Order: sequence, then C-alpha cells, then structure tokens
Amino acid sequence: MSLSVLIQQMLVILILVSIGFLLYRKNVIDNATSKKLSAIVVDVCNPGLIMASILSGGITATHRDLIVAVCLGAAFYLLLILLGFIIPLLLRVGKGERRFYNLMTVYTNTGFLGIPLARAILPPNAVLYVIVINIFYSLLFYTHGLTVLGPGKTGEKKKNPLLSIINPGTIMAVLSLFVFWYEINLPPVLANTVQYVGNATVFLSMSLLGVSIARSQIAKSLKDLRIWGYILLRMLLVPVAIVLIMRAAGFDNTAVLAMCLMAAVPVGNLPMIQAEKIGEDTRILSSAIAVTTAVSLLTITLLLSFFS
Repeated sequence: MSLSVLIQQMLVILILVSIGFLLYRKNVIDNATSKKLSAIVVDVCNPGLIMASILSGGITATHRDLIVAVCLGAAFYLLLILLGFIIPLLLRVGKGERRFYNLMTVYTNTGFLGIPLARAILPPNAVLYVIVINIFYSLLFYTHGLTVLGPGKTGEKKKNPLLSIINPGTIMAVLSLFVFWYEINLPPVLANTVQYVGNATVFLSMSLLGVSIARSQIAKSLKDLRIWGYILLRMLLVPVAIVLIMRAAGFDNTAVLAMCLMAAVPVGNLPMIQAEKIGEDTRILSSAIAVTTAVSLLTITLLLSFFS
C-alpha cells in the first residue's frame, strides 16, 4: 500500500465524515434519525460488509491464516485487558473513573469504524483478522465489559450474556468464517444483495461519525489533558508496540497492518451506550469518543503510512 493511496483513501474518509458533520449542522440529520441510522449500520450494513468482504474474491488467505488470526485475536485482547488496569493508573485516574478508562482501553471502535476502514485502505486478506477481532469483541464486552462497568445506579440486573452475544454482527461474522473455511459459493441473488447492503456501510458509518462529532462539545473536550494522555498511550504507543513485536516474530505485513489498525481505532460507542442505560454519568466516555474519533483520522494515517 503506497503512501499516496493511503492518504487519498483517508481524505475520502475525512470528506465523508465532513458530510455527516454538515448534515447535522443543517438539521438534515437529527438525534432521532442518527439513532435509527446507527441501528441500520450496526445490525444490517456492517454485517453485510463482513460477508461481502469474504465473497469479494479478493481474499487469498488460507485456513492456517484463519487459525493465526484467532490466536492473534486472543493475544490482542489479553493484552488490552491487562492494559485496561495499567493505563488508568499511569494517567492517575481517580478510583471512581478507572472503570471507564478500562473500558475505553479494551473496547474501541473495531466494528463501526474498523471494518469499513479495513475494507477501504487495507489489503483484502486483512479483513479476516478484523472479523475475528470483532467476534472476540462481542464475546468479551457482554461478559468482561459488563463486569467491569458494574450494575450502575439503576441496579439493573445483568441479562444472560449469551443473549447479548448473539447479535446480527456476531452471527454474520461466524457465518462469514464458515463460508470462508468451506469455500461456499452463495447464489448470485444472495451474493449481489449482500454486496449492495455492504457497500452502503462506509458512507453511512463515516457520516454518522461526523454527526457524533458535530453534536459533542469537542472544543471543551480538547482541553482535557488526560484524554490526550490516553491518545498517546493507547492510540499511538500500543499500536507501535504491537507492530514491532509482530514484525520481530515474523508475521506477514497484512496481519501486522490489520492488527495495527485494530489497535489504533478510537473509543467505541458501546461502553457509553451501556453506561447510559444503567444511569451512569457518561461525560468522560462521550468526550473521549468525540476527541479520539476526530484525532484518529490523523493518527491512523500516520501509523499506517509509517509502517506500510
């Protein structure tokens, strides 16, 4: 992947984000519309993009590559769970707020932003690693993540984690790996439908990120030095360390770039949504989402251009 191609693709992403920003400012998209579009992206378009990536014919990965991806995914989240305890201490976060920084460290935007970005700027085989990472994300958030967050002020009882883990994204990811493993060819009608649904993902997801930035108090959030410390540690140093370790271990460049991107994406929305649901103060999470999302367009470009 050449530097010029990467920069061009990231400029396209920036333009799409700007469209969403302007649409919100012009009241074309309001909060209710944004919520509905987010549901469409998460439950319909993103799952479609996962399957479309497998069906594209560009993936030349082997069964061994999938096994390697599963091992990398497990190691990746073991590292993040450990860092979830270390990074809040390094940033001197108060005890009452450490769980939020813990969640911010472990559960980033690997799906809503990670999948479209991987499809847009990385080699086709990289999508395999991204799919595996998102399966681990779902398995862990509804078990480890909810445990870290706690019952909240509402005292909400936790539902059966299996019911939350089984969602459209996870189901389609597992089905996609099944199709990949057994080299199944879907009927043209189904394959084309999936392609059309998946193709809508990049525009919608990037526009919604622009909406998220537009409705946040980002100017105030930019003054929070602790968030900048988080960006330095979690969004720059951690991806660099992962790349250096993987290259020293002899992993191929596609795997390295995929894991670099997964480590560099900004804070995800799911921890904030769950915290809001159980009555917690979500100002820390919402500020972190806005700032890290805006900054990530620059940091991801720098990281991938340097390591490509």
